[in-house]
Amino acid sequence: MAAVFTMLFIFALCLTLLLRIWLAQRQIQHIASCRKAIPAAFSDSMTLEEHQRAADYNRAKQRLSILGALLDGIIALGLTLGGGLEAMWQLSGQWFTNALAHGTAFVALTTLITSLLTLPISLFSTFGIETRFGFNKITWRLYLRDSVRSTLIGIAIGLPLLALILWLMQISGPLWWLWVWGVWSGFSLLMVAFYPTVIAPLFNRFTPLEDMALKARIEALLTRTGFKSQGVFVMDGSKRSSHGNAYFTGFGTAKRIVFFDTLLERLTPQEIEAVLAHELGHFKMKHVLKRILLTFTLSLVALFILGLLIRAPWFYQGMGVTSQGPALALVLFFTVIPVFTFPLTPLGSLMSRRQEFEADSFAKRETDANDLIHALVKLYRDNASTLTPDPLYSIFYDSHPPASIRIAHLKEALT
Repeated sequence: MAAVFTMLFIFALCLTLLLRIWLAQRQIQHIASCRKAIPAAFSDSMTLEEHQRAADYNRAKQRLSILGALLDGIIALGLTLGGGLEAMWQLSGQWFTNALAHGTAFVALTTLITSLLTLPISLFSTFGIETRFGFNKITWRLYLRDSVRSTLIGIAIGLPLLALILWLMQISGPLWWLWVWGVWSGFSLLMVAFYPTVIAPLFNRFTPLEDMALKARIEALLTRTGFKSQGVFVMDGSKRSSHGNAYFTGFGTAKRIVFFDTLLERLTPQEIEAVLAHELGHFKMKHVLKRILLTFTLSLVALFILGLLIRAPWFYQGMGVTSQGPALALVLFFTVIPVFTFPLTPLGSLMSRRQEFEADSFAKRETDANDLIHALVKLYRDNASTLTPDPLYSIFYDSHPPASIRIAHLKEALT
């Protein structure tokens, strides 16, 4: 059985790697073939130079994604069949004899090693591609400060949570996975509630919206759509990137609306209202709730499967591990599962694109569709989003509809 599982893993890993590289190559080639002409829907709002800059930016990101895919494959093989996890398990066992401390140290060490291995890709993305195309605004000093803070927060929150999960796996019997799911779900909800007011301010400054005219327009939209929030805030996103964005965060009475300062600088009040109406559409259509419920359901299924595998010797042996234990099973499972589930990515992308269309339809009913069109065109241009994605790549990956299709959908309201 172990040999069969090894072969299935190798097959799935190769399939996933080939799919990622093939789709990235298709995207690169398709964007290059459309580089010389602006799509007709954008010819009046974008210069050829801007279109070509977006094409070059997206091709550069795709080339880096190929390197990332190769690195991910090497890491997965190195950790499993290459003996990396077994070596780190033995090493952490030399540091701690207590089972709980041993398991916690092992997971922490594995996380540290994999983070360091993938760090060069992240650094090149930020200080290479993003800088070359004029998006990166973060300094090395701020980057290091963010990294230290993230690490300290991860230690303060992550290690106790990890120890609790491993403890439950050890003492809860055959239904440990149900207890772990309950703890994880509760922790996730707490993070949604407390992240906006406790953690996010450690990295960015959030100030109440001061533009009274814009604030009145937004409050009128909130009133007629029946949305209550803790406030409307502006985030200093410009100190890290020139990309613009807006989002909701929190839930219940802790909901708040956040605009990047870069977005407010580029859009008119009417366009900002239209963008907010789109985000409100996600709330009114219960997309956020549906995503949370889907995430909880999938995590329950994953933990149930892990509960079946945790005592199966072939699961460990097939992945090149001779030892057994809750911590090893946890790391092994979440190393292996992405390899097998990657081909299902289009299902999540399809659901997300449908929700984006629904949110756009809501925005059309509450605001002028022209305002949302103008806002989207500006965001596509300023964020250097590709207007010409490869259709197959888009079906597989894109959480939002392609620009031309989305604009055409919005224009239907104007005819």
